[in-house]
Amino acid sequence: MKKIYKLLLLVSVLVGLFLTSTTNIIAATQSNANDNSVTKIKQKGLLVVGLSADYAPYEFHQTIKGQDKIVGFDISMAKAIAKNLGVKLQIKEMAYDALLGALKTGKIDVIISGMTPTAERRKEVNFSKAYLEVNQVMLINKKDVNKYKSVTDFGGKKVAAQKGTTQADIATSQLPNAKTVLLTKFTDAILQLESSKVVGIVAESPVAKAYAQHDKRLKVVKMNFATAVGITAIAMPKGADALTKRVNGVIDQVKKDGSFTKWQKLANSQMFTSKSFLSQYGSYFVSGTGLTLVLAAIGVFFGAVLGTVLALMKRANLKTQATFIVKLGKVVGKVLSNVYIEFVRGTPLMVQVYMIFFGATWLFSLNISAFVAGAIAVSLNSAAYVAEIIRSGINSVADGQTEAARSLGFSTGKTMRYIILPQAIKNILPALGNEFVTVIKESSVVSVIGVGELMFKTATVQGASFSPFIPLVITALIYFVLTFTLSRGLGLLEKRFNLSNRQ
Repeated sequence: MKKIYKLLLLVSVLVGLFLTSTTNIIAATQSNANDNSVTKIKQKGLLVVGLSADYAPYEFHQTIKGQDKIVGFDISMAKAIAKNLGVKLQIKEMAYDALLGALKTGKIDVIISGMTPTAERRKEVNFSKAYLEVNQVMLINKKDVNKYKSVTDFGGKKVAAQKGTTQADIATSQLPNAKTVLLTKFTDAILQLESSKVVGIVAESPVAKAYAQHDKRLKVVKMNFATAVGITAIAMPKGADALTKRVNGVIDQVKKDGSFTKWQKLANSQMFTSKSFLSQYGSYFVSGTGLTLVLAAIGVFFGAVLGTVLALMKRANLKTQATFIVKLGKVVGKVLSNVYIEFVRGTPLMVQVYMIFFGATWLFSLNISAFVAGAIAVSLNSAAYVAEIIRSGINSVADGQTEAARSLGFSTGKTMRYIILPQAIKNILPALGNEFVTVIKESSVVSVIGVGELMFKTATVQGASFSPFIPLVITALIYFVLTFTLSRGLGLLEKRFNLSNRQ
């Protein structure tokens, strides 16, 4: 009886193991069947790669044969992957801390931007195998080389790192008592180091060496970090195992045949140029200025149109006799306009830019471009402020004007259109001019999602030229010329209105 019992127990265990393994195989097969990551890329014939091109020699802008191009060994890697998949390559550039959001919302297919596969990131996305191992070092001013030789020497001092990177984790956890300054762009950290706002920057060895090679006032110092060696990998959507397998195959191939080593040498040679600063980068400022003006014009025009509508909705008179439906419409319009104006004025423009850029995909599956998202955000933001400007202008017109118009037989709509609004616009012209100037300056916020306006191009030049300060001076002068010219033009227009009033 015991033998039969043992035999039945053995059979049940074997059957259980068989069923479990079969279930796992079926689940894996179904998972692979549902993984159409490679198929989707091939169907659209395009591999969209997201990166932040201010991180030489990984990826950076350079003028090649008179044309602005993004170069670096990450770009060479992207080209190799696109070639392996048999599709064209498209680069989407944006702020580093916006890349993961863009990947998760389908704006891009992969991230190739010197990204380290941390445990937190692995929970959100797939990572390839490492294609580069780098040392983590400190970049300091050469005059301080005898002060900072160990991690304990930075106690009480300010140390910078790029936000959202492994270097930021090192700065906050492995430098005892140091004050960490986290910045969006690496060029901002360089600027703070050169101006002695911070005493050092935690950086990857290739990047630190590139800046030290260009600026002899800087020095690369090895540190006894617990994570002295970091790895760089390619990020892909979670569950995109088929794409991950193809990417890993490319990484194996380019490391085996020596292509990646050649790409590194090419990137190092492309970092430096003998041309003058303006001849090399002047076109960046011109194109950035043009896009800034276009963005501001769109924002002010649509902001003025929507702002006028919001102002009229907010001023709706609920005491007049009307049908229930009309009164209900006025109430709803008044509530919506008040909520909209208060919400927009109470939240930062940057948050609104992110909400529209990523939210359009997440909520409505609309893959709108960075420029369209930026233009919409600027227009909607401007509308809230213009609405209050117009409302105050309408309120400034004497009540007698309305009474006179109505006594002459004008309807409420015609009174507002022909009598009140023309006078209100004259009164609020200076305020509207200030709003236009404000939009020109605030449009710089859209650079975080990759819109190539003036500040975005400034960051591009900072990364490509290894000179963080000079581009800022040029940009400041351009903004001053734009706003000063606009202010003088509006001043002349205001004088003409005043002259017509006296006549």
